[in-house]
Amino acid sequence: MASIGLKVIRRLFGAAELVSPRLAGRAAFELFRRTPSQRSLTSGERRAIGNASGFMAEARHHRIKTLRGCVAMHEFRPDGASRGTVLVIHGWRSRTEYMQALIEGYREAGMRVISLDLPGHGGSLGRALDMAKAVEAATLAGQWFGPFEAIVGHSFGGAVAVNAAAGTVKGFEPLSAKRLVLVAAPDSMPKLFDDFGRYLHLGPKTQQAISGQVQRVTGTPISQFVGSRLLMRLATPTLVIHASDDREVSASEAKAMAGAGGHVRLFWADGLGHRRILSSAKVVAEAVGFLEAARELDTVH
Repeated sequence: MASIGLKVIRRLFGAAELVSPRLAGRAAFELFRRTPSQRSLTSGERRAIGNASGFMAEARHHRIKTLRGCVAMHEFRPDGASRGTVLVIHGWRSRTEYMQALIEGYREAGMRVISLDLPGHGGSLGRALDMAKAVEAATLAGQWFGPFEAIVGHSFGGAVAVNAAAGTVKGFEPLSAKRLVLVAAPDSMPKLFDDFGRYLHLGPKTQQAISGQVQRVTGTPISQFVGSRLLMRLATPTLVIHASDDREVSASEAKAMAGAGGHVRLFWADGLGHRRILSSAKVVAEAVGFLEAARELDTVH
């Protein structure tokens, strides 16, 4: 956000805090969930999408209707018989193309991969994304292509994976998965909104009104959207992959989730930041190996 535009927005929210915190909170929430326009793609992003065109041509593409739009889902089948299905969910300002290395890793291991383009991203329609919309899309993926051996999420997609599995959003049953793989994922949605509020210099009443908007959309208090607490309750075997130098999601978030219990394992991918972590061969090997080890254990038992 340009510095001049940011200053103007901060002043507007400062004035709105005095006049109508409720309306200010709604406006801030709408700003938070606004997704980038396709026209705003950087040259690097356009190049990455172009480079992945051959990869995307190998998929079967599906468009699934949601309550207020439709989402794109991409099905990547292995060369031989499928050994199960993995759901892959990208992060904010991302898309299936950026998950290529992980998708190919699972596919080469004999897994069928369903990659979801979240609303307002990739091939999916819309200009707004929130947890309710994301969980709805993940639930639809489960209805069409599940059950899943694992749900694999990067960044916001990791938070979606946990909340979909936990059934946090009212109206949607928990999404069944044997394993979770969370790459550079945030632990606390309340913290995320607090950081957003500090960035915009929002007043306490406006910040409280944002929490009300989250509950309006999801049917659940914002305090419930904490991954570490949900993982503790779920007890689903989980692999958390994070880089200590991640500047977008603090390493403390990964540590918090790793503290949810012995069923959560933490793998440090230091030096890979928030986005390069997706293309790392060692990260792919760890993520794929987590499922293969689980399958071998199940076979023994």
